[in-house]
Amino acid sequence: MVPVSLTRAFGKLVGKPKQGYVLLGVMGLLWAASLAIIWLSEAHASNPAALAAGASMEGKEQRFGIGLTSLFADTTTGTSTGAVNGAHDSLSGLGGGGPLLNMLYGEISPGGVGTGLYGILVLAVIAMFLAGLMVGRTPEYLGKKLGKREVTCAAIAMLAMPTVVLLGSGIALLLPGTAGALGNPGAHGLSEVLYGYASTGNNNGSAFGGLTATSDWFQSSFAVAMLIGRFVPILAVLCLAGSLAAQRKVPETAGTLPTTGPLFATMLTGTVVLVAALTFIPALALGPIAEALA
Repeated sequence: MVPVSLTRAFGKLVGKPKQGYVLLGVMGLLWAASLAIIWLSEAHASNPAALAAGASMEGKEQRFGIGLTSLFADTTTGTSTGAVNGAHDSLSGLGGGGPLLNMLYGEISPGGVGTGLYGILVLAVIAMFLAGLMVGRTPEYLGKKLGKREVTCAAIAMLAMPTVVLLGSGIALLLPGTAGALGNPGAHGLSEVLYGYASTGNNNGSAFGGLTATSDWFQSSFAVAMLIGRFVPILAVLCLAGSLAAQRKVPETAGTLPTTGPLFATMLTGTVVLVAALTFIPALALGPIAEALA
């Protein structure tokens, strides 16, 4: 039912291949950037054992090596597959931060199974709203005006996952029993907890591997994170889709911001990175970034 409703409401993309190509280009760019971070971090790991061996092969199969393991880790966390071909808990600081960031983006590079399309479309709505504020015009996207109702729905869809991830991680780290559930202390242990809530909040299915999530707190909080992190955005996007579908199409004018060129692609990419940076950089600074700098 949900895919049918979304397809009808956002069906304006059909027959507008240029807009679709821009979205695919942005998703591909984010995927490639994350792959580069993971691959380079694993190939040039800074710990003494990895330097002596020439690369970080802990937790990886010899037949796959650094390249295919990095490719799989990047792709599986950019979608909702949850499969792994190596131990993500064994990745280096920034190497583990790449898969984590993919989920914190909201699984839009290249897109979660069944959710990647509306994830990038919500961010496109936010990008157009910000552009409208900067130039002093009513924002539009695909010929539909973006008013209070549309932006509110997009904001709810965008903020649901960060709310459960950050609140869940923060509370878990305050509980005395969490230390005994971690596979590693310090910054890496924080990454394990953050990864657990990012995976459940995005319904990803993959795991860092070092966290023992068998306590009552983790079992119940992960369930709540999955429930809110997935179903609230679905409801918000359905509301957004219905609101846009009920509008009449607005004709393009000389003042309409084009959504088919490099300007919009850059603006959309910047919005994705900016949203993730403002929301998650403090947590990432205490986890993957701190581990990489240690």
